[in-house]
Amino acid sequence: MASNSGDGGLNPMHQFEISTIAEIKLGSIDASFTNASLWMVIVVASVCLLLLLSSSKLVPSRLQSVGELAYEFVANMMRDILGDSGRSFFPLVFTLFMFVLAANMWGMINIPGVLKPFTVTSHIIVTFAMAMFVFVLATVVGFVKHGVGYLKLFVPSGVPTVLLPLLVVIETISYFTRPISLSVRLFANMMAGHTMLKVFAGFVVSMGILGGWAPLAFMVAFTGLEFLVAFLQAYVFAVLTCIYLNDAINMHH
Repeated sequence: MASNSGDGGLNPMHQFEISTIAEIKLGSIDASFTNASLWMVIVVASVCLLLLLSSSKLVPSRLQSVGELAYEFVANMMRDILGDSGRSFFPLVFTLFMFVLAANMWGMINIPGVLKPFTVTSHIIVTFAMAMFVFVLATVVGFVKHGVGYLKLFVPSGVPTVLLPLLVVIETISYFTRPISLSVRLFANMMAGHTMLKVFAGFVVSMGILGGWAPLAFMVAFTGLEFLVAFLQAYVFAVLTCIYLNDAINMHH
């Protein structure tokens, strides 16, 4: 729910509050531009700027190396999981990876007096929307490519007939919970990590200079770990997307 509340002080949950920047009403629909909307625009703009600048010069630069590294990383990952059959889905997977990675990283950066840090991937509605899109796309691709034969995905091979009804139910539940597990994994990791950082920041402030050195040291170490988690969660999201697409294209089960 959008909020116009002031500074939350040391409240670790205040960083996740959505505040309205420009109120927009379309009948009964609230389409207001919020801080979450702003940060998604910043994330997309920063990724586009990075890729444009990294490919605008003929002479290789460090920025170009970063862009090429991200490109090759995703391309190699897709080649290992999907092979050549999934090449047409590279733009989608690369976009998802870069968006999640940039959103996670921007959430770790604080610009005092300019922008308060906000992690859009710490909101379940954002991660679920992306996960649901991947789930629906993979399902549509599976039925387009294999027709009714895609339902064989729910019937494990080599299973005794007596166990088949039970395993079909388990496989069906597992399949339809994919968007939930995919979205909750990203949302929960980012929200938990940022909450922990804010809690230890509160310890540093409340304990002062002399007593706050221990939580400060832990906070510095945990911040480094959070940057690693931010990358790993983007990687896991992209890998699982490739796995779901591989099931739809190649029917490996």
